[in-house]
Amino acid sequence: MDAVSPNIFVKDINQTIEYYKQLGFQVTVTVPESGNYIFAMMTCGSISFMFQTFESLAEELPAISRQNGGSLLLYIQIKGIRKFYEDIKDKVNIIKGLEKTFYGATEFSILDLNNYVLTFAEDEG
Repeated sequence: MDAVSPNIFVKDINQTIEYYKQLGFQVTVTVPESGNYIFAMMTCGSISFMFQTFESLAEELPAISRQNGGSLLLYIQIKGIRKFYEDIKDKVNIIKGLEKTFYGATEFSILDLNNYVLTFAEDEG
């Protein structure tokens, strides 16, 4: 195995795209190419997220019935965490502030607009 790219189900892909742009992500693919998207892939460095509407897979995968958020935490390792925190702290919902953990990482967590938890971490050494 070489990589994982989560396919994250959301209600509004356009709002999700704008939100993740604030975090430094860029759109790489959308379906359709313009208009009302049902799918978008976004990347930042070596991290890729796929966003898809619940409705687009409702018939094909009925097990995807959750409406929003869920028991999922995306743990994202970055460099320059303190600058990144300062750049976004007033634009996002911080649910756990910047702190040094007992295992040596500096971390903070946000709740995105789809109720997913994203924890950003750096081993500052």
